[in-house]
Amino acid sequence: MKTVLTIAGSDSSGGAGIQADLKTMTMNGVYAMSAITALTAQNTTGVRAVEETSPAFLGQQIDAVFEDIYPDAVKIGMVASCELIRVIADKLRYYKARNVVLDPVMVATSGSALLRNDAVQTLMTELLPLAALVTPNIPEAEILSGMQIENAEDMVKAAEQISSAYRCAVLLKGGHSVNDANDLLCADGKITWFEGKRIDNPNTHGTGCTLSSAIAANLAKGFTLAEAVRRAKEYISGALAAMLDLGKGAGPMMHNFDLKSRFAEEANEI
Repeated sequence: MKTVLTIAGSDSSGGAGIQADLKTMTMNGVYAMSAITALTAQNTTGVRAVEETSPAFLGQQIDAVFEDIYPDAVKIGMVASCELIRVIADKLRYYKARNVVLDPVMVATSGSALLRNDAVQTLMTELLPLAALVTPNIPEAEILSGMQIENAEDMVKAAEQISSAYRCAVLLKGGHSVNDANDLLCADGKITWFEGKRIDNPNTHGTGCTLSSAIAANLAKGFTLAEAVRRAKEYISGALAAMLDLGKGAGPMMHNFDLKSRFAEEANEI
């Protein structure tokens, strides 16, 4: 079985972060492992508190995984400080990690800031050059590219700028009132659009985590980058279309929408 490591923060409500990553990877047919960068007290309405892991302990987690079950892919999510970013970069270089997918988590779905301003530059210089793919949304791509994105043409320019500057592929996610649900992949100088139909579901907590984790899982299984993106988008569309409705705010998706094992059955009503 192929293996994937997620390096990200924990979401106590289970819809994003480590919890979403593990669910997504499992449903996409790989063995999921984790190194936790932070504990968060959050739910569908927002983030209440964040407790960072120490750099030394994060390094120990990553060592423990790579030394025993070497991952076929690595997904990186929420990393809030310069010190943690540098530890991750050092470890990935040391272990020659492959198929690194970076989701540059800067703002939660609820609008809460998750990345300190001083850490943005460190993430750009330390982690982007190590990534096979970076998956920013429109606001994140504006920060990474230093340009404003208002239409599809701007998306192309921003993706090309980021890809050229950091020598990594870029999946620029649509939405945020730009180009509906269409995403743009810029890889090896080639632009590929992935058209998507917006699903009328307000419960989108953890969509970025889920998409990047599904891509990492498919890269681990040997799919090409374009095919990994296509499969990941198909999976996330299914999770949204299942219309799970939990919580008082932007709720989670139904990651296990296609779980049909008898072990998932509910008790029969008597």
